[in-house]
Amino acid sequence: MSNNTLGAFMEQELVSQPEVWKRAIEQCELERAKAGHLLPADGERIAVVGCGTSWFMAQSYAAAREAAGNGVTDAFAASEAFLNHNSAGRQYDAVIAITRSGTTTEVLELLEAVRGKAVSGKPRTIAVIGDVNSPITTLADAVIGLPYADEKSVVQTRFATTALVYLLTSLGIELGPAIEDARTAVTEPVSQELLDAEQFTFLGTGWTVGLAHEAGLKMREAVQGWTESYPAMEYRHGPISIAAPGRVTWIFGPQPEGLDADMSRTGALYVNTGKHPLAELARVHKVTLERARVRGLNPDLPRNLTRSVVLNATA
Repeated sequence: MSNNTLGAFMEQELVSQPEVWKRAIEQCELERAKAGHLLPADGERIAVVGCGTSWFMAQSYAAAREAAGNGVTDAFAASEAFLNHNSAGRQYDAVIAITRSGTTTEVLELLEAVRGKAVSGKPRTIAVIGDVNSPITTLADAVIGLPYADEKSVVQTRFATTALVYLLTSLGIELGPAIEDARTAVTEPVSQELLDAEQFTFLGTGWTVGLAHEAGLKMREAVQGWTESYPAMEYRHGPISIAAPGRVTWIFGPQPEGLDADMSRTGALYVNTGKHPLAELARVHKVTLERARVRGLNPDLPRNLTRSVVLNATA
């Protein structure tokens, strides 16, 4: 297999993101206009859960929903969620589960547990999924299907961002600029400096912290690379010590005051384009693919990973 064919599915999927996001916006706006919209109403207390990439998208949506004043919104890794436990003092009106495959063990187990609760303590459950034929459709009270964003590559790109685009649109956030910026981000050449970099650190603020975590995960999965991610204001509290020539610090969204000056003293490459954060994540997808290719790695079939984590499965 030539290097240009490595990650063929990932390439098709990441490049399609601007058009797929447009479809998700149209779908969300159409569904919002209907009575009885599937997502929780403003003011409802909700938990958003997922695993891996989906957990990071849950973090971004939770931060954006709270910032918009739409109600208490907590994000959990599905394996660590504690929902409507009286001893914990948390009572949720709804739970949103984000999952591409709809087969992830921890998510299915969580929804099974919620479904088994007494009616008086049972939050409504909504699944945001790529595979509309997956088992989760029988467990959730409502399903938001994004089948046009489903993927063949193990390394996720467009499903995760499309799910987030749908959820952000439900908050009334305008994402037209993200689509326009992404059209360039997914096609522009990758510089040699980015291809050769030894290490990447990704930073975000507010809803973009989840994007930073996701960017780091993408490069670990596909490139087997050393990556880190932090809230941007935390970066100067220790992690900046690893910044050096041949390494990259990449920020999503506004930078903390003076960070550019601090970065210039480290000798590291500081990426701060001012483009829409979602488009910047799509650009990281492109960089990740090309970095994998020059190393002879196939992000469609990364080491030790499968499309869905199904525990205790038998052959």
